[in-house]
Amino acid sequence: MLVSKITTKGQITIPKKVREFLKVTTSDKVEFTLLENGKVLLTSEQNSARELFGMLKHRKQRQPVAVEQMEAAIRKRREQRG
Repeated sequence: MLVSKITTKGQITIPKKVREFLKVTTSDKVEFTLLENGKVLLTSEQNSARELFGMLKHRKQRQPVAVEQMEAAIRKRREQRG
């Protein structure tokens, strides 16, 4: 069993074996999930680039918009609002 002590600031150090198991390092985020049986589940929020690949594929390809078109759209919206 791996044990860690809570500091006076409420902080703990995650044991090295747990950090290695979760593949987390400095500045990575971990998630705490409270379970009904009084236990806490600790998981990594780390996403690899491979997991993120294609995430925005569903978005339509758009043509670039000229500054004049943007300004015209802003004016039109302001007029609609009054």
